[in-house]
Amino acid sequence: MTMLNNTSNYSAPAAIHRAIRFFPTWLAHLINGWIAAVIAHREYQANLVILRSLSDRELRDMGLDRGQIGEALSEAARARAERHHSRSTM
Repeated sequence: MTMLNNTSNYSAPAAIHRAIRFFPTWLAHLINGWIAAVIAHREYQANLVILRSLSDRELRDMGLDRGQIGEALSEAARARAERHHSRSTM
């Protein structure tokens, strides 16, 4: 009796099994990223509410003015960090 071994390089079932095994991990990472983005956006909104409730003097004490609240806030933070960095290197 002769036994034939069919050893081909066809590994699609292994690839499919691997994809099925890693799919839940990939999906969990995707959902985790979405949740993190929602949390970061809500934190940003809460910070804007707090900043808008401050007086002009309180904002000036932090180095901000009303025009820097909102989308310009990140630019103000970057400029403030650069000023701080230039002072610390002197």
